[in-house]
Amino acid sequence: MAHPLHGVVQTFNRMQLERGGELCLTRRYVRHIVLYNKSSHQTVSKFTTKIERLRQAGTLNPRPQRVLAAWFQTGGFFDANDLVQVKYEMLRHAQQDGVTKAEAASLFGLSRPTYYQAEAAFERDGIAGLLPQPRGPKSAHKLTPEVMAVIEAHHLSGAPLQAREMTKIVRAQLGITVHPRSIERAMARKKKR
Repeated sequence: MAHPLHGVVQTFNRMQLERGGELCLTRRYVRHIVLYNKSSHQTVSKFTTKIERLRQAGTLNPRPQRVLAAWFQTGGFFDANDLVQVKYEMLRHAQQDGVTKAEAASLFGLSRPTYYQAEAAFERDGIAGLLPQPRGPKSAHKLTPEVMAVIEAHHLSGAPLQAREMTKIVRAQLGITVHPRSIERAMARKKKR
C-alpha cells in the first residue's frame, strides 16, 4: 500500500514539471506541512472566544438576556455581552432618540443608578469612562504626611522598623489606626526612591 502522502507529492511534482519548475516537494516536506497545519489548527481552537476576552477585561455583561433593545437581538455588530457597548448605546438612545433615562436603563437591562454613573463617567472621560475601574482605595489614604512624619521620626531614631510597634505609636499620638503591612509597604516605597 502506498504512503498516504505519496499522491500529494506526485501531483505537486507533476504540476511543478508542467510549469517548468524543479521537483522540490518530498514526502518528508509534505509531512512537515501536514503536521504544522494540524498543530496550528489545534492552537486556533485554544484562542479565547470574545466572551472569554470580555470576561478577562471585566467588561462581560453579567445579564445579557435583560437587554431588550431590538438592535441587540438581531446579532451582528451589537453584542449584548459587551457591557461597554450596552452602556454606550443606552446613553446614546436616551440622548439621541428622546426616551427618558429610566426607559433607556430598563430597555438595556440596567438600573437607573447605573445609568447615572455611566452618564457621569462618559461626560468626564468619554468612552474610556465606561471601562471598568479598579475597586478600592487608589493609594495609602491613611498614610497622610502627618502620619508619615511620625513614622519617619521614630524610624530615624536608629532602631529597626517594627511595624506593629509603629501602629501603636501612630494610634497613641494621632488616634489613627493603620495596618502594619501598610507601614511596611510605605517604608519600602520610600527606600526605592
